[in-house]
Amino acid sequence: MIETIRGVGEGAVDKSSGEGLLSGVMNAVTNYIRDNSLQVGDELPSEGAFAEQTGVSRSIVREAYRSLSALTLIDIGNGRRARVAAPRADVLAMITDHAVHTDQATIQQIFDVRRTIERRTVVLAALRRTDKEAADIIGLVDAMQRDFFDPQKVMEHDIAFHEAIGIASRNPMFALIVGSFHVLTRHTWPIGWASRGSNETRQESIDGHMAIARAIANGDPARGEQAVVDHFDLTVKALLAAGVY
Repeated sequence: MIETIRGVGEGAVDKSSGEGLLSGVMNAVTNYIRDNSLQVGDELPSEGAFAEQTGVSRSIVREAYRSLSALTLIDIGNGRRARVAAPRADVLAMITDHAVHTDQATIQQIFDVRRTIERRTVVLAALRRTDKEAADIIGLVDAMQRDFFDPQKVMEHDIAFHEAIGIASRNPMFALIVGSFHVLTRHTWPIGWASRGSNETRQESIDGHMAIARAIANGDPARGEQAVVDHFDLTVKALLAAGVY
């Protein structure tokens, strides 16, 4: 007899309820993680152990593990136990991209969210960044300037710039959310860059990034927040001029 798994006992999955069996097992797994205070990298019980304790088939547990893996809540691999995983921005990016492409949210609505979030990440980064992080953020703007005539490279530096600020904020949720914007950015950035129409207006965008970077490096959250507002105002203006709503 398998020893009772703490956090997964008799009745952990109610087969008679309206809740789907698969979602019930998924909830049992996440409850087990919480109840046992598991951290990233910690092992989960085997599929067989979970099947016995929840009273469902091993195939259902396997499917629950696969579903949770797709959500990046756990990590599964051949020949080893499932482990607790760290959430990845890619899943949130797919949800955001799906919402836009199925007309559940507009580009402008996403940018409104970004503007709100990134105002806060810059404030926190200005207060919490390390000297190395400040130098790296400025370095990414320098890279944008260096590769000015290679839009693809400028875009990648731009994405890395915003993600670096998210990390420097020391709030993992902000870093996760900002990191999820890269998919949508790769759709909209070339449009905004092209719509600026001249090197002078494109330079304004890079100068705006440098204003943000310097405010962070100088530990000036108020100036950084205003620089973010100015930056997003210019970006939204460029997208509106290109007919992106």
